Amino acid sequence: MRDVSDERPPALGPITAQTSLMPAIQAWQVYLRDQGRSPNTIKAFVGDLRLLARFLPPERTLGQITTQDLNRFLEWLQHGRGVPCSPKSLARRITSIKAFFRWLHQYGVVLADPAERVVQRSVLSPLPDVLAPAEVRALQAVAETWRRERSDARPATLFGLLLETGLKKGETLNLHLNHIVLEGPAAPAVYVRYAAPRYRHKERRIAVSDEWAAVFREYLAQYEPTDRAFPWSPRRLEYLLEDLGKAAGLDKRVSFAMMRWTAALRDYRAGMDPDQLRTKLGLSKIQWREIRMKLGRLDATVPRD
Repeated sequence: MRDVSDERPPALGPITAQTSLMPAIQAWQVYLRDQGRSPNTIKAFVGDLRLLARFLPPERTLGQITTQDLNRFLEWLQHGRGVPCSPKSLARRITSIKAFFRWLHQYGVVLADPAERVVQRSVLSPLPDVLAPAEVRALQAVAETWRRERSDARPATLFGLLLETGLKKGETLNLHLNHIVLEGPAAPAVYVRYAAPRYRHKERRIAVSDEWAAVFREYLAQYEPTDRAFPWSPRRLEYLLEDLGKAAGLDKRVSFAMMRWTAALRDYRAGMDPDQLRTKLGLSKIQWREIRMKLGRLDATVPRD
């Protein structure tokens, strides 16, 4: 076993190849938390490994677990457990196993990684709905008409923001006025902030156009928000997007998710650097793998004009 004692994370402590699975899973849980992984991700990954611990004999140590053991476990999940295991769940459980044993191998706990030869089964969920360029223009035209004829810049402000930034619904709702900078050498820009420390890796600065900044100033004069940029309920903002779609004559429901994917596809087609786009969307490298594949498929299927 190579000497990596100086590299071992504190969570590993005295764990060795002779340690049973459960203490190692608990250490991995601490490690994932320290790495800033989301609670849902940690819960799913740890749950997958606990299933493995229940499947294997209790006396089985980390150093005794083989590739054959792991393949038998995956076979049991699909055909012997008596509980449905969807292709997506199976793919995630394989990912959990591979990440766990790669971690143990990386820090010298096991000499060989038994999960290395386990075949990964990637499953892509269906492609999301996006707006084609002609549909974007139709929505922009309606929003601009309402801005001029109704003296209401709110639809144009919200639609333009989502189209340029790809913000999630929660990020939009949590956007405060001091997160939007209209003056200065790096302006205009939107700063995405998170209160919880575990989400700090998602914080980012996103440049916006001068045209959007002008609409936003108009919106500020009309609605005079004092704290949150959009001080309405999530459902009210969803209705606003839906109303735009109906007024534009679209046969699809315009949503925050659709706008996020549309914004991402526009940047993808514009040739934005992949890592820059990943950062703009606030995605981890693991999340980006599937998103990037979907963007490639959308690029091949969604009309360009």
